[in-house]
Amino acid sequence: MAKRTFKVSGVSKIRKRELIPFTRQASSMLNAGMSIIATIATLEEQCQNLAFKQVLRQLRDVIESGSPFSEGLALFPQIFDDLYVNMVAAGEESGQFAAVLRRLADMLDSSARLTRKVKSALTYPVIILSISVLIAVGLITFVVPIFSEMFSAFGQELPFLTKMLMVASDFMIEWWYIVIGVIIVAAAIFKKWHSTEMGKYEVDRATLKLPVFGDLLQKVSVARFCRLFSHMLTSGVPILNALEIVGKSIGNKALEKSFLSARSGVEQGDTLSNSLAGKPFLPIIMVRMIAAGEKSGRIDEMLISVANTYDDEIEATLETLTSLMEPFLIVFMGAIIGTIVIAMYLPIFQLGSIVG
Repeated sequence: MAKRTFKVSGVSKIRKRELIPFTRQASSMLNAGMSIIATIATLEEQCQNLAFKQVLRQLRDVIESGSPFSEGLALFPQIFDDLYVNMVAAGEESGQFAAVLRRLADMLDSSARLTRKVKSALTYPVIILSISVLIAVGLITFVVPIFSEMFSAFGQELPFLTKMLMVASDFMIEWWYIVIGVIIVAAAIFKKWHSTEMGKYEVDRATLKLPVFGDLLQKVSVARFCRLFSHMLTSGVPILNALEIVGKSIGNKALEKSFLSARSGVEQGDTLSNSLAGKPFLPIIMVRMIAAGEKSGRIDEMLISVANTYDDEIEATLETLTSLMEPFLIVFMGAIIGTIVIAMYLPIFQLGSIVG
């Protein structure tokens, strides 16, 4: 029998703006001695987001009917994922409900900050590259034809670069609908393929092999794994469940495969560090620090240490990328536009030398 769930509108907005404040405020209220029903009712009353207000109302009804808080959360998987639900369930069993919610809020906040930093660093080059392409297309489509008519009256052999530019211009003008159609079809095929398990795995594996950016994305995913895994272990979630849930939550199928493969080793009785050793895309330093944590009996602290180390490296890498990316992109943009301009003016320079 399928598990009953509720559909919610505006999920993305709720997860970005409401989930962290809800978790932190619920932790504070429970820590102050309020009951879970009173806590949810209070948060529902002050909630400004109508969709999330409805979620809290339904959640309160479920709890009042006698179900645990974690079971109520599981009815809204679009908002409260398996990691969130399992940590809350572990907190209920261990009696550390408020502490687990506080750790969840800190974890979500840290993850959101890291995501914002990475997106901010990657947005700038994407914008510059997009502007470069638009300017190049605009020049080829609207400016080059004007020069092409002028060059046709020269009666002289045009430079090779100018010829290529004019061919590209003629093709864009005459067959623009084919170009757009090919782009749309290619994007649709890629999106369809990327929605499959194999497509996601291949794309994620390819991104991890990119120069500079692959290393950055690997560190982001590994830091996320270590932080989430540590919080789940501290909250009392069994290690096998924690490995499976966190492995599926890091957002990279290639790394997910490595972590789930390590889970099989732990399930067969091997240590976590031995199970992780040699797996693709997993850094050796992480494996060695986990091994040290296993020997000292403080694996959760060692995982947080690994996460903090990678967070520092990520920030340093982002600062370096940001400082180096700007001049590189300016040069790249200038090279594209400069090549087009030079190709258009070469015949004019050639004509000038002939007249001279």
